[in-house]
Amino acid sequence: MPALLSYHLRRLGSRLHRMRIALRVSGWRALLRRMFAPPLATVDQAPAAPSSTLPAIASDSGFSVSRPRRWLLIDVAVPRPDRDSGSLRAYNLIRLLRAEGDAVEFLPDRREEAGGYAEALREMGVVVHQGRDRAPYPQWFAHHLARFDMLVISRYHLAEFLTPLARRVAPETCVILDTVDLHHLREQREAELRDDSTLRRLARSTRRRELAAVSAAHVVWVVSHVERDLLQRALPGVRVEVLPNIHEAVATSAGFGSRQGLLFIGGARHPPNVDAVDWLLGEIFPRIRLTLPDCALHLVGEGLSRLPSVRRAGPGVVVHDHVPRLEPLLDACRVGLAPLRYGAGVKGKMNICMAHGMPVVATTCAAEGMHLEHDGDVLLADDADALATAAIRAYQDQALWQRLSANGLRHVQQHFSFDVARRALAATCAVGR
Repeated sequence: MPALLSYHLRRLGSRLHRMRIALRVSGWRALLRRMFAPPLATVDQAPAAPSSTLPAIASDSGFSVSRPRRWLLIDVAVPRPDRDSGSLRAYNLIRLLRAEGDAVEFLPDRREEAGGYAEALREMGVVVHQGRDRAPYPQWFAHHLARFDMLVISRYHLAEFLTPLARRVAPETCVILDTVDLHHLREQREAELRDDSTLRRLARSTRRRELAAVSAAHVVWVVSHVERDLLQRALPGVRVEVLPNIHEAVATSAGFGSRQGLLFIGGARHPPNVDAVDWLLGEIFPRIRLTLPDCALHLVGEGLSRLPSVRRAGPGVVVHDHVPRLEPLLDACRVGLAPLRYGAGVKGKMNICMAHGMPVVATTCAAEGMHLEHDGDVLLADDADALATAAIRAYQDQALWQRLSANGLRHVQQHFSFDVARRALAATCAVGR
């Protein structure tokens, strides 16, 4: 009974903390919209997901064992790879595990049916545990967890109540915390940008919670060397592996002359994207239009059309909200923009554009942890004038555009490929429980 009570108290504390942050960042109206939003996907909404074809195995990947492993992955929801970067990383991780011959089961925290998104996983041979009749975690873990070699819990706010339960119920199962990004780092940066003392206090609380979740895991995954180094300084001795975003570089015949317009990718559920869109529309794009009056700005991301800044947007702004497939826009637009003023982790919007040969103009925050060089792989700037100037330069200079395009593709292959992810998985499995 004490262990079960501890589980419920941890879970309640986690959810109350997340609610306090959401209230401070977005306010009551946004919180209520999220609480009472319709289901993320229904049975008749099959996603336009990336290929479910399993990636080829490199002979020197180092990720092979005498027997297949059994993995259980837990996240907030079934991955929606056509809608957010974290889902795309999770989806490609599952593709990789299945290609290695490992058994994968997925346990979403949200129990509602995920329709086509769950079906996409099943097509790869993944068992998805969903539905309102699924047993609560304590009972489910007691009956099933011991048969898994590896348990991956995504995000600290799930891990802080699930990891103690998992280690008590199945002590031989290796527990991995996938941070996705360091939440406390993102919150600290937002607090500094907004000069918000209450948010600073909440960010400090998040840091304590997140570091406790890190300490409780056998292995921790981060998406960049920056976040690995931060954790290892804070918690020497913790086993941290870099499992980056996973992308496939796409050869395209769409060159400089056949492309027009600028592209921003990012959904409105993520506060750094909302801030970036506000800044882009308020200060950056008007400066670009002074030199490029016919240039269009394409905004892609779920919920963007509801933002006040988007509703007030002037000429040249094209709002797409969610699009089922990004490829047509990735082939049609000339330059990607990532004007993020705060955030953490590795930005999928950068990876996606670069993987399709589209040069990117970004802030140093957006490029953090990606091993990028200014004027070689991307163009970097941190104020509105400099970002506008860089975007105009990339848009007009064909030789520069071609260099950035080629280097971006090469960079994705070098740092964000399936083979890079395989090496991280090999290191994780070497821990051996």
